[in-house]
Amino acid sequence: MPAATGPDDLQRAARRNVYLWGLITAVGVVLGYVAVLLANARHFYTDDTESQYTGLWVGLGHALRDGTFPVLVPERWMSGNNTMDDAGLFNPPQLLIDLIAPSVDNMALYATVVKLIFAIIAALGVYRICLAYGGKPAWSAVAGVAFPLSGFFLFFDEASWMTALTGTAWLVHAWASSVRYTRGQGGPIPVFVYLYLTISTQYIFPAVEAALMLLAVAVGEIIYQRKWWPVLRLAVVGGCAGLAGLLTFLPSMLSAKVTWRGTMEIINDQFLTVPWSESLNASLPSTHPAFTSWWGYVQPMPVTYIAWFLIPALAFIDWRRAKDSWRELFGVAFFAVMMLMWAAGPGSIGPLRWPVRVLPMLAIGLLVLVCVLLARYGTTRDLKNRGIAAGVLILLLWVRTFSADPHDVVWHVLAAVAVFALGAAVLWLGRVKGIAVACVLVIVAMFPIAFFQVQAAQPTPMTWNLPTNRSEAKAAFPDFPGNTLQLAERGLVQPEDKSLEGAYGSLVFGNYAKSLELSYVNGYTPTGHFYFGELLCMRWDSSVCPDAFRRMFTPEKTTERTLVDLMKLDRVVLQRALFPDARNQPAPDGWKWVDYPGHEQFISVLERADGPISTVNGRVSATKNVTAASISETDTTSRVRVSSPSGGRVVFARLGWPGYRVTIDGKQIPITTVAKSFVAVDIPAGTQNAELVLTWRPPGWKIGIAALAAGVIGTGVLQWLYVRSRRRAKAQPAAM
Repeated sequence: MPAATGPDDLQRAARRNVYLWGLITAVGVVLGYVAVLLANARHFYTDDTESQYTGLWVGLGHALRDGTFPVLVPERWMSGNNTMDDAGLFNPPQLLIDLIAPSVDNMALYATVVKLIFAIIAALGVYRICLAYGGKPAWSAVAGVAFPLSGFFLFFDEASWMTALTGTAWLVHAWASSVRYTRGQGGPIPVFVYLYLTISTQYIFPAVEAALMLLAVAVGEIIYQRKWWPVLRLAVVGGCAGLAGLLTFLPSMLSAKVTWRGTMEIINDQFLTVPWSESLNASLPSTHPAFTSWWGYVQPMPVTYIAWFLIPALAFIDWRRAKDSWRELFGVAFFAVMMLMWAAGPGSIGPLRWPVRVLPMLAIGLLVLVCVLLARYGTTRDLKNRGIAAGVLILLLWVRTFSADPHDVVWHVLAAVAVFALGAAVLWLGRVKGIAVACVLVIVAMFPIAFFQVQAAQPTPMTWNLPTNRSEAKAAFPDFPGNTLQLAERGLVQPEDKSLEGAYGSLVFGNYAKSLELSYVNGYTPTGHFYFGELLCMRWDSSVCPDAFRRMFTPEKTTERTLVDLMKLDRVVLQRALFPDARNQPAPDGWKWVDYPGHEQFISVLERADGPISTVNGRVSATKNVTAASISETDTTSRVRVSSPSGGRVVFARLGWPGYRVTIDGKQIPITTVAKSFVAVDIPAGTQNAELVLTWRPPGWKIGIAALAAGVIGTGVLQWLYVRSRRRAKAQPAAM
């Protein structure tokens, strides 16, 4: 006779089942990525990924390998303050990505592999949330695989906005760990770690979404457990993570007044806000929602799509039984409702603009809610009526999709028929082979849908088509030593010229120069320095206006030095399309036109007549009634020997970010700026052979470090209390 199955055997079997479906979830994400890449090999290397992130990784990686923690790179000017943008300087996984990046030649391949890893992390996080709320492993895996293939996450966060992907990947694990912690199934350390990783991606949306997630979990658990103590513990560990995250966001918060993002206005401009009727149209793969974006009103990509089964499956939930679980699942529903309301506007809340970005959060909430309900209360009783109800839901989806995008009516009909047929096949398999096999079909059906969705969106309107291989790009590009400024407009690059044989062999946009390992002023910056940007009329992608050339060679009033001198530039590259006649004009005083054969079609190049100046006398760029000799230079510190009998001024080739301080022979003195952009120091009269030390530190860095320490210590105390309570709970039965 077979041995009796005891509780331990059942627990081990259940644990194996959880691991098995977790593995299926990871494999499902890999297969989904394969389907997407078959439709577009560059899908995960487009827009901000190619123009911002990969170049940033290479630049940060080189600095880290050189033993420098790259908080500031002065020669990058607007894009050189890495505490302001999406560098993730205090996020350990991101630093590992940076360290590896310089060793990889194919940036498209590297970005795709990195994103695949984070997509798997995100999928497993959604899987864990479902399990935490009592979902069965099979349906939890369905939710996990579906999320990385949902519309907005696939076409924006995974394709372009890397920090949104990484932040979300950590956030979902923080959510699962938070539920487990409040229900006594886990400790505070996972909650703290995942929340810290979410916040330290250095992207504001995941940080705010994490706060709302904690609120939803707290409200949900109060309603479910009717106890305050578990929620109070969660609030404390969330506060500890918030303290630790101050190190990430304090510098940008304290520097906001000089940036483009300094306003805290609430504006409802309808740009990238999603009406509820569109955000609920989640299950028709052909959907092209209607709302205002860069591409007009009807969108070229199915960004509101979530999963083909999501809405029709509502017909196969036993709602009479499910209503008994409303307390347990209230937190999930509450989170989904908050995201639904946010997606509809307002358009900007201070730095939080474009509400469409929260659609992945809505997808998570709905996937978890529906898949947990299906796992616990799915039914095929009264199949005929439920089938009719599912058909009506699909018809409503078709009507909404057709209303938004009537010219693709045939595709919408085919999509509706496909969803109905797939649903029928899943029902048949579930009745004949069981739920597990049916769930596998639900997952497998996602792969061709992803393929056709990505293929139908080609050519994607998001791509810059930057080169993928760094070695090929460096070989094709001119060898520009020293510091270079490019004056160009990206919009003037014609589609046929977006290649190494064309404009990308001569011009840089975004962070392309960092991939080439060249020192350019030009870089990608979503939070640029307002006054410097106005001075050069330079935008986020480093494009400039036609007046930029005149401005660069016009003397600044107080110093009587040109901007190219104040910035200590060695070279100015002019785009021929923006300045077609510049090469026919005499070179400015102290400059000469230089020919670079093979590049004349796209650029004209000015260089210093007497050679580079960027390495002469440190970063001292102008003096008045002062003698100043550089002693030493680092990215964050300038040491200069100064003398000034009657008092004067020293100007540095450094952008005036908040965080600078200066001492003369150890005595701190005030700092000022020239043109609200260049760091300047007024030297007191009678100064003789004194040592001036100009240093920059991220604003609030001491507070940030102290807050990080407090957060870690606080979590340690919570962990000690958790371990002690577990020991007491185990000891009580033995004592009885």
